[in-house]
Amino acid sequence: MSRDSNYDHHISIFSPQGRLYQMEYAFKAASSASGLTGISVRGKNSCCVVTQKKVPDRLMDPKSISHIFSITPKIGCLATGMIADCKAQIQRARYEAADFKFKYGYNIPVHMLAKRIADIAQVNTQSASMRPLATVCILIAVDDEKGPQVFKVDCAGHYLPFFGTASGAKEQEGVNFLEKKVDDMKEYGADDTVRTAIMCLGSVLGSDFRGSEIEVGMIEGTNGTFKTLSEGEIDAHLNAIADADA
Repeated sequence: MSRDSNYDHHISIFSPQGRLYQMEYAFKAASSASGLTGISVRGKNSCCVVTQKKVPDRLMDPKSISHIFSITPKIGCLATGMIADCKAQIQRARYEAADFKFKYGYNIPVHMLAKRIADIAQVNTQSASMRPLATVCILIAVDDEKGPQVFKVDCAGHYLPFFGTASGAKEQEGVNFLEKKVDDMKEYGADDTVRTAIMCLGSVLGSDFRGSEIEVGMIEGTNGTFKTLSEGEIDAHLNAIADADA
């Protein structure tokens, strides 16, 4: 038995090496619990999120299975990890967004929402009465002042802006793909943004998929609203990618 074996029984005890094992386990659960990979890309005037769609039971209604959520009409979220924790996180984010509008009279900016979710997540890392939520959230919006925004919030309370990012089981492979495209992303239109994210997901999974096997959420322009694409719209993008490769 290793000397660190007794330091993972409590959320707020550091090991002699300065590690919080329960937080490391939370990160592991957030990345592997769902087995899904999520991709987000930020374009010139749009943002999108793409993830796999796996229906665990043939008797379930596929429309009820989703990891992409609308927080407000202007802010969308991709949550990967344990689905129950994801939904709890989304519910709290919606509450915070509604509370902000009630107090201040205007919609919450996405960077403020990301900071608030991260602050709440950080409290869970230092209290024995709560456990961290095993989820990683990617928030997207097109801000009136700052333009398109992508923020990633993890279970330890980090929140950072990205040009493009990935989460879930194949996170590192997704990041490697997006790093090669990062210089061109700033000029991407809405269609290019979505297709780059879909191509990234296809590349890291190493397989082709149908429109029913992925889900896509996007927002375009400061006047646009967050929407999830229909199966037909996703198929149209898949066909355009196939034609470009041919």
